[in-house]
Amino acid sequence: MRIVVGISGGVDSSVAAYLLKQQGHDVIGLFMVNWEDKDGTCTAEEDFEDVKRVCNKIGIPYFSVNYTKEYYNRVFEYFLEEYKKGRTPNPDVLCNREVKFGPFLEQAKKLGADKIATGHYAKKIEKDGKFYLAKADDLNKDQSYFLNQLSQDQLSSVIFPLENIDKPTVREIAHKLDLVNADKKDSTGICFIGERNFKNFLKEYLPAKPGKILDLEGNVVGLHDGLMYYTLGQRRGLNIGGRKGGNGERWFVIKKDLANNILYVSQGEDDLLYSDYLLASGMNWIPEMPKEKTFDCFAKFRYRQPDQKVKVTILDNDKIRVDFAEKQRAITPGQYVVLYTENGICLGGGTIDESFRANGEKIS
Repeated sequence: MRIVVGISGGVDSSVAAYLLKQQGHDVIGLFMVNWEDKDGTCTAEEDFEDVKRVCNKIGIPYFSVNYTKEYYNRVFEYFLEEYKKGRTPNPDVLCNREVKFGPFLEQAKKLGADKIATGHYAKKIEKDGKFYLAKADDLNKDQSYFLNQLSQDQLSSVIFPLENIDKPTVREIAHKLDLVNADKKDSTGICFIGERNFKNFLKEYLPAKPGKILDLEGNVVGLHDGLMYYTLGQRRGLNIGGRKGGNGERWFVIKKDLANNILYVSQGEDDLLYSDYLLASGMNWIPEMPKEKTFDCFAKFRYRQPDQKVKVTILDNDKIRVDFAEKQRAITPGQYVVLYTENGICLGGGTIDESFRANGEKIS
């Protein structure tokens, strides 16, 4: 079988390619360039050098393809629009759907691929002609959260070689092969853009509009640099910790008033951030919308969060209401709510729009 692997220069995709080669497949490495800048912050050139060394070491051909235009149009413009709305987007989810499993899949087919593969820690299950997404065996590294928007066609085309392998084993394999990236740290930051001073980066694309920081009594306690730089529940970077008065506890962001450009903060009253349910839209069901309009399951509202018990009500094909068994802190509009069964099957996910208290009072 010919398999084109999305190889990034990191250890996960490198070991994924090696494992497929060991299984006897005809493996090709395909490196994606999705972001270019002049300040040297993006590590694409350095990563591609690692790709060359790894592919030569394990004995597979490799190619590079440039998707900067597609990434900008399909992912980054959405990213900017969400920040303009005062929301906090998660571009990694959209990047998977629109680039890694979009143009990349099309390019792989041009190379004669029967399947594509990635270094994601996730699991694909086929049953009765349908494809299900599930958590990887290594729950500490599971990345199914970021794949919640994949379609049946995209899932049918992919292989996850690391679905049953934990991260320490991946690094052990890389060391045995003497791969140059065996100890390379995991990538962080914005998908394909990487680690950087986020405030300075965002300022290049969106004009900052400074404004007042108020407490809930309407007192001015400081100035903010622009609402787009802050998220609900944020405690660091407010620069108001030394203010006289108050109760001495740490300040945190309680809400954003986009219309009046005001950032509201509070001290110690953490319960103000807790909500009882949320509304989400853009729901992608894997493999299909459940027949029941109301059902119990589990959910994550952010990556790394333990599964939370919820009750889901389908409002229409695109929108859902999610009621929490236990109140949830700082539910953030723009992030994804991702639904799971008790045994780790991902039912799909949607974009969080708003959260509310039980009495219907809007939190975010």
